[in-house]
Amino acid sequence: MTPFAQAILQWYDAYGRKDLPWQQNKTAYSVWLSEIMLQQTQVATVIPYYQRFLERFPTVIDLANAHQDEVLHLWTGLGYYARARNLHKAAQIVAAEYNGEFPTDLEQMNALPGIGRSTAAAVLSSVYKKPHAILDGNVKRTLARSFAVAGWPGQKKVENALWEIADQHTPQIDTDKYNQAMMDMGAMVCTRSNPKCSLCPVESFCVAKKQGNPLDYPGKKPKKDKPLKQAWFAMLHHNNQVWLEQRPQSGIWGGLFCFPETANGDIQPLLDNRNVNDDSIIKQTQLIAFRHTFSHYHLDITPILVDVSKQPDMIMEGSKGLWYNLSQPEEIGLAAPVKQLLESLPFELQ
Repeated sequence: MTPFAQAILQWYDAYGRKDLPWQQNKTAYSVWLSEIMLQQTQVATVIPYYQRFLERFPTVIDLANAHQDEVLHLWTGLGYYARARNLHKAAQIVAAEYNGEFPTDLEQMNALPGIGRSTAAAVLSSVYKKPHAILDGNVKRTLARSFAVAGWPGQKKVENALWEIADQHTPQIDTDKYNQAMMDMGAMVCTRSNPKCSLCPVESFCVAKKQGNPLDYPGKKPKKDKPLKQAWFAMLHHNNQVWLEQRPQSGIWGGLFCFPETANGDIQPLLDNRNVNDDSIIKQTQLIAFRHTFSHYHLDITPILVDVSKQPDMIMEGSKGLWYNLSQPEEIGLAAPVKQLLESLPFELQ
């Protein structure tokens, strides 16, 4: 075991997190679920979602047998919805091909949808104590500073250099504790903007600290101005119900329910295609526009509330829609801005 790993493990015994929900009564299913939810998401945000998921789907078989709409409904608000779709697909594969037991081989685990090398290693090391290195965002930051690995970790050569260091220092014993400690280090000590160097167990090893420039590591992603796109939502409303449609499985908000949308500001074709006649429109109101930001672009959304006197006959090939009851909501997956609009709609209707 390297001196670096020894120092990390000693710190973990004294200060590491040991009371998180997924650290109790560990199973491959519960740890995998937590790892997927924790991707690009804070622990405090994940905990209530994790608890609701386990309550509704106690086993991977329960998750595999669930309808995707329910999975997306429970995921609503957590973001990065491809994670939920892949979670569901992976559960179905584990149920069908592995008899409901997660594979213990790294390559087989890695091959499941939505599971990369680091996530597979995190599950196998945490549950089965397999000596596999991990490299999530927190670990990348700690290693990049400790060993002065220059460059943005999104570049393959930088990532490969970090993997090499991670493999070199990951111990063959207590790998579960070490990997958890490395995640805790990045979350609690070697933080992005205000690293607590005086509390760091590997301060004496840290090259960036010796150089006096820990904030220069890891290198920043090259900045690009996010493009701006626009969308207009047609919110058909009748008798405390609004019309929602399920989006295609691929692309933004895949599999989630949203309002009919256009990018050019003219909602008339949307109304015509859904058999909304002019004589059935009671009132058409443009609501306050707002911005929703994705990782790659900004989307300015203008909602248009269309009150109709009757529900039109919706005949739409190859798509699924429903009249969503505002008083007794359906358990379906909703895009975040749609959820926001549905929650504010009762105030608009007063």
